[in-house]
Amino acid sequence: MIMYKDIDATGIRDTMERSSEAFIIYGESTLTERAAFMKRIAQGLQAAADTIVPVAMRESHLPEARLRNELGRTIFQLNSYADAADAGRWLEVSIDTADPVRTPPKADIRKTMSPLGPVVVFGSSNFPFAYSTAGGDTASAFAAGCTVVVKAHPAHSETSTMVAAVIDEAVKACGLPEGTFQHVHGASFEVGRALVSDKNTKAVGFTGSFSGGKALFDWAAQREEPIPVFAEMGSTNPVFLLPEKLAADAAGLAKQLAGSLTLGVGQFCTKPGLIIAIAGSSLDTFVDTLKMEINKVVPAEMLHEGIVRAYGEKRNKALARSGVTLISESEQPAQGLQGRPTVAIVKASDFLKDTVLHQEVFGPWSLIVACADAEEMTLVAASLEGQLTASLMATEGDVREHPLLVSTAKSKCGRFIYNGVPTGVEVCQAMHHGGPYPSTTDSRYSSVGADAIKRFARPVSYQNWPDALLPEELRNANPLGIWRTVNNELTKASL
Repeated sequence: MIMYKDIDATGIRDTMERSSEAFIIYGESTLTERAAFMKRIAQGLQAAADTIVPVAMRESHLPEARLRNELGRTIFQLNSYADAADAGRWLEVSIDTADPVRTPPKADIRKTMSPLGPVVVFGSSNFPFAYSTAGGDTASAFAAGCTVVVKAHPAHSETSTMVAAVIDEAVKACGLPEGTFQHVHGASFEVGRALVSDKNTKAVGFTGSFSGGKALFDWAAQREEPIPVFAEMGSTNPVFLLPEKLAADAAGLAKQLAGSLTLGVGQFCTKPGLIIAIAGSSLDTFVDTLKMEINKVVPAEMLHEGIVRAYGEKRNKALARSGVTLISESEQPAQGLQGRPTVAIVKASDFLKDTVLHQEVFGPWSLIVACADAEEMTLVAASLEGQLTASLMATEGDVREHPLLVSTAKSKCGRFIYNGVPTGVEVCQAMHHGGPYPSTTDSRYSSVGADAIKRFARPVSYQNWPDALLPEELRNANPLGIWRTVNNELTKASL
């Protein structure tokens, strides 16, 4: 195993200075140039897959098939964000032409998006490719015109270094400034603090624990010049089993949710960690089936020792809370780095009094909350913190019968799912992978899909500028051929 030394304070200052210097050039690159750069990275990752994947397997304990699928997703993200950057819709161009005969005269005002500056990205532990070195945060920052500094996650530092080398090659091949991308190591909080606090850092991307994301957010807010931190910090992803649907398919729902909560050893931010239903015979059937399903799941290795330890501690803490009863766990005990699949149940009255039970247990765990009636089910929904997702297992009649529950659940999440599990995040324009605090630090933005680019750009209005001096997307002829809102009408036409 290769040991990587933490970057020191001088190294951080030099790194961020280079990033700032490179941004002066890269920030003025064309959309087509950015797209070509990102596609070059995607090609490099494809070519290096057979070399990188075995290292990722060793470091993350994830199976080859999972990692190859994830690397494929990463390549897709780079290509799709490149296409989105080139298409220019994320620029949200608006043009309001002048009206000199109006009293008072109306100025010519044209708005576009401008890159924020150097972005620091913290690699995540559970996705060594898709949410790490060349993942969504890095890709969307490049698309916006930002330079990027990635801090490798210590759990897969060698994998991260190999991916960084692919990006470095793309920087050289595309003739971009050397500081367009930089890669550093650091296991200590002090490295993170220094990166966020450096005067040249203009934004942060993070996927990980609540404690880690909140620390970054607080450091950024305490700067002389506060900066945005786009942190995805965890979610319990409640699933509401409504009465008609539960009565009609209790066993089927149990099998579906058993597969979702144990997928990838429960190491997804979209794992269903809470299952909420009304007590009764239908829920009894659901519980009996879920018990059988969980019993036969074989424990598998988790990502690293820290996650195994945290899972065991939080699982045991939840099981020790008042009113919580163990329903089922894998018949095989966990060994080494394995996580033992576990499901417990608690009455809603106890859940409502104990916020510890609201907290995410990262791993193959889920808690059933048994409610006395629909009113109590709605109270449980209202008590929840912000979530990435919320799911309704329901018939159309269920939805019409419980409008208050539906609206309450929707207010808590960024993605509202009907008759589906939360695991599986599609990379597409319509995806919103974000949610109210504490699931993320800013629920207005997505970390997945083309809209993720908007996190790393800011609006700029040009007033009364000569056409020849305007950015291409604002010029009368619309040389980029992009969609623009001109005098309140969406069009690709020239002026």
